[in-house]
Amino acid sequence: MRYSETHKEETRKKVVSAAAAAVRAKGPDGVGVAEVMAEAGLTHGGFYAHFPNKEALVAAAIEEAFGQTRRRFAQMTEGMTSAQALDAFIEAYVSLDHRNHPQRGCPISTLSNDLPRQGPLVRGAFDQGVANLIGRIEDWLPEQEPSARRSLASSMMAEMAGAVALARAVSDDSMAEALLEASRARIKSRAGLTGVSA
Repeated sequence: MRYSETHKEETRKKVVSAAAAAVRAKGPDGVGVAEVMAEAGLTHGGFYAHFPNKEALVAAAIEEAFGQTRRRFAQMTEGMTSAQALDAFIEAYVSLDHRNHPQRGCPISTLSNDLPRQGPLVRGAFDQGVANLIGRIEDWLPEQEPSARRSLASSMMAEMAGAVALARAVSDDSMAEALLEASRARIKSRAGLTGVSA
C-alpha cells in the first residue's frame, strides 16, 4: 500500500513530537528510537523512512521543542505590549510549573548539561534555538544601544535557564520556590519591569 507525501509528513511530525517530549524528559542519550516510535504509534522498522540516524532524530526533536516553546509564548503574549509580554514570559519561564514539567518546557533549562557530549547536528539545532530565544527577549526589551540590549537579553536568558535548572536540582519544593521567586524579581528589576501588569 502506497502512502501520500502528506501521510509521510504527518507521520514524521508525530515521531518528532514524541521525540521532543522524550529528549526533554530523559536527555538526548536517554532517548530510545524504539520507545519514540512506539509513543508515536509506529513500529521501530519505520524509523529509517524518516531519519538517517538517531542524531538526526534528536536534532529534529530539539528544533521541535524550541518551536513548541516559541508557539506557546507567542500565543500567551498575543496582543500585549513589549513590557507586558516580557513580564509574562519571565513569570511563566521562572516558575514552579516549568520546574515541575521539563518534558514540555524549554530545552535550554533541561538540556544544557547534555549538549557538550552531542554531535554537531544536535549542537547546531540547540545553538539556533538559543539564539532565536535570546532574539525574542531582545525584541521585548526597551530601546537602548543594540550591543547593550543583546548583552542584557543573553544574560537574562542564562539566568532564567539557570534558575529553573537549579530549582529542578533541589529536592525541597519550598527552597525551589524561593529560588525561583528571588530570580524572577531580580530578572524583572534588571529589565526595568517594575510595576508592569499584563
